[in-house]
Amino acid sequence: MSYPESTEPSFYRFVPILSWLRTYTRKDFGDDLFAGIITAILLVPQGIAYALLAGLPPQLGLYASILPPICYAILGTSRTLSVGPVSIAAIMIASALNSPEIKLLGNSEENALVLSAMVGVILLFMSILRMGNLVNFISHPVLTGFTSGASILIIFSQLPPLLGFKPVECGIDRQCFSNLFNTPNTITIAIGLSALALLISFGKPLTVLLKKARVPTQIIIAISKCGPLLTIMLTTFIVTKWHLLDQQVAVVGAVPSGFPSLGLGFLSVEHWRPLLPYAAFIALIAYVESVAIAKVTANLRNEKISANQELIALGAANLVTSLSGGMAVAGGFSRTMVNYSAGAKTQMATLIAAGLLGLAVIYFSPLFHNIPKAALAAIILVAIVPLVKIKSIIHTWRYDRGDGIAELVTLIGVLTLGIEEGITLGIILTVVSHLRKTSHPHIAIVGRIPDTEHYRNVKRHQVETWNHLLLLRVDESITFANVNFIDDFITTELRKQPAIKQIVLIFTSVNDIDATALEALENLNHVLQNSNITLNLAEAKGPVIDKLEKTDFFKQLKPGKLFFRTEDAVKELA
Repeated sequence: MSYPESTEPSFYRFVPILSWLRTYTRKDFGDDLFAGIITAILLVPQGIAYALLAGLPPQLGLYASILPPICYAILGTSRTLSVGPVSIAAIMIASALNSPEIKLLGNSEENALVLSAMVGVILLFMSILRMGNLVNFISHPVLTGFTSGASILIIFSQLPPLLGFKPVECGIDRQCFSNLFNTPNTITIAIGLSALALLISFGKPLTVLLKKARVPTQIIIAISKCGPLLTIMLTTFIVTKWHLLDQQVAVVGAVPSGFPSLGLGFLSVEHWRPLLPYAAFIALIAYVESVAIAKVTANLRNEKISANQELIALGAANLVTSLSGGMAVAGGFSRTMVNYSAGAKTQMATLIAAGLLGLAVIYFSPLFHNIPKAALAAIILVAIVPLVKIKSIIHTWRYDRGDGIAELVTLIGVLTLGIEEGITLGIILTVVSHLRKTSHPHIAIVGRIPDTEHYRNVKRHQVETWNHLLLLRVDESITFANVNFIDDFITTELRKQPAIKQIVLIFTSVNDIDATALEALENLNHVLQNSNITLNLAEAKGPVIDKLEKTDFFKQLKPGKLFFRTEDAVKELA
């Protein structure tokens, strides 16, 4: 998709909020106000839930949902992306904080702040290096395999609080989980399953029912997205009313009122080096997922996302969250889609949502004390289960075996080796698969379809061929990685067809020839000339010809020629 050249001052590109504020209308504010209120409803339960998922105090999730989104609203290029705590980043933070070398550093809350600061610094450093297109280097199958694997880990981690078992780290250890069933809390189980049922009913069942009743779409969105907040309110009321804390029902506990004082606790230099690998992975995944989500909604509205500006916005947001005592942040898929579906026109909706949450933190924090962890676990499960895409692996495997293997291995690696190791393995496999494909390019022996000037693969079509003329179409750029494969292919064909005297390499798909490949082609031409075989080229692209003309390749090619069309070569050589 192409976009017109921007006529805005350069300053507006670095502070995108100034761009849309110039044309902001009262109607836009009405839409943003509604979307902001709906999004704010999600922020409280999700902020607390994802903080607990990361093994952090609940207020870190709330703090990360106030100032960082405001920072992104000012600097981000997506008008609907909702930035804050997210499930995948939370499980990666938990993985980092629970690693043996990080535990030795002491306070996990301080480590979380350092991690947030490092994520911000890494993203800003990437923006300086103009690495916005880094998102293209992680394939979709690897990202899907990673997301599915991490989601499965999250599901397993939420089963104990949902069902009232002791909070033991089980991973995917079946024996560990079987031991947990010896210590159930029946009241917690009832709360957790009831919360799960209520959340599910607020999803598709309620939406279908309201649509049949011809309720306006925005009202349906408003009602259906109130499920998490209503679940929290009902379960908290039950815990408080019947004094279920006395029955060992786990709750969030005290949440400090008001905002934290801005601090520089993340400047502990001794923490930075051991946390660096974890911060790098969190920064990479946070950026890739955020940009992917931003592009989804931007494409629906024909808007443009600046990949490098997103690095600046997300980096600044993570630095702000470390200053304000919050956990690392990224774009959240569920919140963004709720924000978009609720009709958000600009980031004003985010500013409104953050403002409402700020008021809640100041005035209503004491009400968060009795929120049962089982209800929060149910909220996480309902949000996470759709991210487990096992069918995607089957579909990818059928379409491309290499990508299917990378997706499957990434998922298994995340489950068995760890989050960082799993995605690293997936990226390596993707690179290996790509190198294998480029080193074994498709080469077609072609012939002419009778009574036409079209040339097609002899294995797929009935075509004319000539005993002394070999037409080869190379369907890949020629590089150091594949030129020997091409050389071997030609040598093999000459053994099969000893009558060949003319070879025409058809370069319709060749976009580049590197220096190593050029030297190999010159050697091949020399060998063929010694065997009284002439090498010719046809349909080479302009940039390729320009590079070859800077050398003496065409002089060495004689008596071989460069033909504009394959048909011209056949007319002269056949």
